[in-house]
Amino acid sequence: MFRSDSAPVTLVFTAERPNYCFEVRNKDDPSEFPERKLKLVREIYGAVLVWRGLLKCLLLSWNMCMFCVTFPVAEWVVVSCLIHRRLGQKPIWRHLVTDTILITGGAGFIGRYVARACLERGHKVRVLDSLIEQVHGDRTQADGLGPDVEVVVGDVRDEAALLRALKGATKVVHLAAEVGVGQSMYAVDRYVSVNDYGTAVLFQQLIDNPVKRVVVASSMSIYGEGLYKDPDGRIREDVVRTPRANESDPWDPLDEQGRSLIPVPTPEWKKPALASVYALSKYVQERLTLTLCPAYGMEGVALRLWNAYGPGQALSNPYTGVLAIFASRLHNGQPPMIFEDGQQRRDFVHVEDVAQAFVLALEHEKAPGGVYNVGSGQDRTVSEVAELLSQAMNRPMAPEIAGKARIGDIRHCIADISKIQQELSYQPGKDFAEGLAELAEWVAKQEAKDLVNEARRELEARGLVA
Repeated sequence: MFRSDSAPVTLVFTAERPNYCFEVRNKDDPSEFPERKLKLVREIYGAVLVWRGLLKCLLLSWNMCMFCVTFPVAEWVVVSCLIHRRLGQKPIWRHLVTDTILITGGAGFIGRYVARACLERGHKVRVLDSLIEQVHGDRTQADGLGPDVEVVVGDVRDEAALLRALKGATKVVHLAAEVGVGQSMYAVDRYVSVNDYGTAVLFQQLIDNPVKRVVVASSMSIYGEGLYKDPDGRIREDVVRTPRANESDPWDPLDEQGRSLIPVPTPEWKKPALASVYALSKYVQERLTLTLCPAYGMEGVALRLWNAYGPGQALSNPYTGVLAIFASRLHNGQPPMIFEDGQQRRDFVHVEDVAQAFVLALEHEKAPGGVYNVGSGQDRTVSEVAELLSQAMNRPMAPEIAGKARIGDIRHCIADISKIQQELSYQPGKDFAEGLAELAEWVAKQEAKDLVNEARRELEARGLVA
């Protein structure tokens, strides 16, 4: 990419903010540009290397800045490798092409971060969202999306709204779904209607209005119990927990000899074990995407998400992510409530890392047809997470251990993220302690209704807690 004789080259950087060109300015003297090696790359999502004078005629229409520097032989290799890695090892010219991306359910927690990440990559973003009360409260307009995002308020099951949202779209991120294992076990018609019928309506429209790629949000819940190994070291992927006969029985699943099984990271090849209506509906979404996309000349990708957390979660939704539920309880002066004994192991992944995974799934040439786990690669007990969050929020209190299980819940499920790391270069970057501190700071400025006890009574009245 560079000549080794210190020849001058022109670096043309596409900027992620309109005013970025004014911040960088054009500099021909390397001594006036001390950040030229590394720091600049943090704010850049694409780069093109050309010889001096080439393509200057295009600068009027491109959001670019230029500067010319001379690279000594010791530097050109470093800069070349750095930009090559920044571009995700794709052909450089692909980064000059922008897409119009439709995000269904895009006004929700994850959708807002995905929208922001797509905008930073230079894409146009449109959101379709029905703004349901359980998630958005009494809001009638999308919140937290910014002026650059086009918003269509409508239900994913509404063909007319879908057609408006799909007009001109080149890729789709399908996030629209009802979320919650416990609630799905009694609001069956609602979950199946929104998640599965909604996905069917989306693809019915895509048959006549195809896009290049569809990325669907699947879930770790489709695995049921994660992968285990027995005390002899044999891998077990067919583990099913049986209800405890009495209070002295262990919570962990056992093998045929009554020995506790050991949870290990769960890879994508593990067969699904659908233990809840929510899990079933997410698996249908996944399979519809991966079946219909290639049939109609589109590319399909499924991301199986673990427990996402971060600022912006729906704190008043008692069926949302567990960290948001804990934060809502602590914010209202109540201890986190934990089912079973609190020793369940989960992977908690920051929402910014989830957004990174969606961008990679939208852009990477290896993604089509793939199913990928999205997590942090680290697992913790639910009790440990509750205690860490209470410390981060400066409200130290021991969690309330229910000692009862919800029907449809699983014991352990740990993410194996090696596939998405190897194939799509995904790298979770948010430290868990830093993420909790960020969440605690945001929660302190919010108002949240604690509806956990109400949700628990609903489950108990229907015999879904035992």
